[in-house]
Amino acid sequence: MKTLAKTVSAAIALLLLVGITGTAAAETVGGDQGWYVVHANVDGADVYFDGDYKGQIANGELNVPVYTTGTPYQSYSVSKAGYTTYTAEISQYPAKGETVDLYATLNPAEPTPGQIGGDQGWYVVHANVDGAQVYFDNELKGTISDGTLSVPVYTTGTPYQTFTVSKAGYTTYTAQVDQFPGKGETVDLYATLNPATPVPTQQSPISPITVLIGLLGAGMLLALRRS
Repeated sequence: MKTLAKTVSAAIALLLLVGITGTAAAETVGGDQGWYVVHANVDGADVYFDGDYKGQIANGELNVPVYTTGTPYQSYSVSKAGYTTYTAEISQYPAKGETVDLYATLNPAEPTPGQIGGDQGWYVVHANVDGAQVYFDNELKGTISDGTLSVPVYTTGTPYQTFTVSKAGYTTYTAQVDQFPGKGETVDLYATLNPATPVPTQQSPISPITVLIGLLGAGMLLALRRS
């Protein structure tokens, strides 16, 4: 009787171990990890991989983790208001635990023809979420830092019509620009971002392994009681 009980207990423990291992393997996402290190000469510049925002350059670089089993990125770009955007192809891919260095040099942007010698004013965009991206008429101007972003404009240039502030996980804020700064003047614009309502997710169905373990365990316990 004791031998049968030990045998049943060992079998159940083995089935549970197999089920846990199988479930863990099924839930593993991504795979092995490597890193890109983007080096740039302008702190605060925004880094994108295939259009996906990855963060900002700080102290001359930005670490970007990637999964070696994921779809390889094709290009990266580094941009900041007042500088020409740097874009290049990605031809190296890190293996597990490896690091690939990428380099970008940003040069000051030349004034748009017709704006040379024009008087300058500023918009100061205030927002409640640091890291949010700011667009004027769909042109990326930078990201919110310490609650604000200063955007220089020429008073002789074409006036902007709208501004937008957005960040993943928040509802996008868009509003009309109805004030225009004069020479040396500053116009404040305000945006409040609210957390986006999460999309309801369906619960994962019960694993067939879990069902099998339950049935076998119940059968073994029933057999043990009868014996």
